[in-house]
Amino acid sequence: MGMRSLAAVALLALLVLAAVPTEGRSLTSKEKEKICDAGWECSGSKYCCNETISKLFQVYQFEQLFPKRNDDLLAHAQQFWDYHSFITASSVFQPLGFATTGAKQMQMMELAAFLAHVGAKTTCGDMEVDGGPWAWGLCYNHEMSPSQSYCADDFKYPCVDGVQYYGRGAIPVYWNYNYGRIGDALKVDLLHHPEYLERNATLAFMAAMWQWMTPVKKKQPSAHDVFVGSWKPTKNDTEAYRLPGFGATMNIMYGDLICGKGYIESMNNTISFYQHYLDLMGVGREHSGDNLDCAKQKAFNPSAPEYDA
Repeated sequence: MGMRSLAAVALLALLVLAAVPTEGRSLTSKEKEKICDAGWECSGSKYCCNETISKLFQVYQFEQLFPKRNDDLLAHAQQFWDYHSFITASSVFQPLGFATTGAKQMQMMELAAFLAHVGAKTTCGDMEVDGGPWAWGLCYNHEMSPSQSYCADDFKYPCVDGVQYYGRGAIPVYWNYNYGRIGDALKVDLLHHPEYLERNATLAFMAAMWQWMTPVKKKQPSAHDVFVGSWKPTKNDTEAYRLPGFGATMNIMYGDLICGKGYIESMNNTISFYQHYLDLMGVGREHSGDNLDCAKQKAFNPSAPEYDA
């Protein structure tokens, strides 16, 4: 499929999702919530009454966060990731509260938190290169040397012959069943064509935002929920050290691959991206919030050995 067709697919997904009823779009007589429209970027939702992402986070800030993504020598996804694709993808999720929840500081903090996961997962830098690892986010758009096929037995989303399900995207997607469920949500056939996530930046950002906004299982919070404070931990959560904050976003996104293992490098690295981005965005790491780490947290969804990525 060519790039024009891929762009059309991504646009179709945007239109389909934007048309889905969301929280705040239909009101009961008791709610009386204010509904706002903010142009193409955010419409028909109470969250659109807050500032849109493009007002809070402009192209120069995107360039500050990801200054080395097009480096001629080291970057592996040159000229792929761009600000316009990010904002276009976000227009699907802003009416749902993505970086439009709360006051300006919370909105900026959520942007920094989400982009920290993106940066940490796509960096090709280390402490030896200019700017350290934090300057090299969005260096990749796919896993360079897959260690396995990432094909698991799954009745609903069986592997397609000849298709590989290695990591792709802004927050890399692994495994056939994850490509299947994300593809269903975005109305794009990612099970048969996972390569779309390394060919279309808007779609790749959409897949990452969907992971951020969507619980892994019913009756569980999303990464968005635990970050903005809309999730209230149960007694079982508290006993498992699962509390609202950035640490719980890592628990939801990666489970026991990172969390519950003490202060390991991969966890600390993701936190460092979050704090670095807060500084660059003018919020400051002193506003990182409570419960930054997940060192002691038990996973919401412990991974099965054969599914470990």
